[in-house]
Amino acid sequence: MFFKNVNIIFEDNHIIVVNKPNGLLSQRDITGDDSIIEVLKEYIKIAYSKPGNVFLGSVHRLDRPASGVMVFAKTSKALSRLTQSMRLKQFTKQYLAVVDGKIEKESGNLTHYLVKDEKLNIVKAYNNEFKDGKLSSLSFRRIVTIDDRTLLNIDLWTGRSHQIRSQLSHEFFPITGDFKYGSGFKSKEHRIYLHCFRMSFTHPVSKNTLQFSFKPDMSDKLWAVFDKFIE
Repeated sequence: MFFKNVNIIFEDNHIIVVNKPNGLLSQRDITGDDSIIEVLKEYIKIAYSKPGNVFLGSVHRLDRPASGVMVFAKTSKALSRLTQSMRLKQFTKQYLAVVDGKIEKESGNLTHYLVKDEKLNIVKAYNNEFKDGKLSSLSFRRIVTIDDRTLLNIDLWTGRSHQIRSQLSHEFFPITGDFKYGSGFKSKEHRIYLHCFRMSFTHPVSKNTLQFSFKPDMSDKLWAVFDKFIE
């Protein structure tokens, strides 16, 4: 089901799982632009004829120019339990990323210390322990290389701001379209080719293990090049 370009993948009384399109904020920031939270609150208000304010809790974030699966809590109890689950690293998140260049390694692990420059809104990665640096790690698997671009499957083990973007850029393979982190390609839609395509977690009430997946926007010509390689 679509509502204002947001695909609603799953919904019950406690949670709502969606595919966030690129260009839409996860949460409001200094720009004052609406975020996916405002869009979903409007959807809930209309769909269920809810008067007054609608509660919707944010469990995690996804960068504005990226896309992918996100979960939100519809009750305070669900929010508390999902937040705790996230803190205990009980969420599993997998990403697809198209990067500039040919990666020779079939797989690997990246560990860095990340430091955010709040003024520039950019994150720098360091190989060694650094003042105020947050230990950050991910693993990657090369899926295919086409026309000097490589499609990666990424498992994110820590959820830092701009983590995937910063770590890949530090290794000299910026995400395609990520001009801020060194890509030579700038998308007209200001999108970067990073997509959270699979997420699993425990339902905050039923305790069932849930898994959701959603492909990136295959109407985009660059994503479409890699379509048949995405499971």
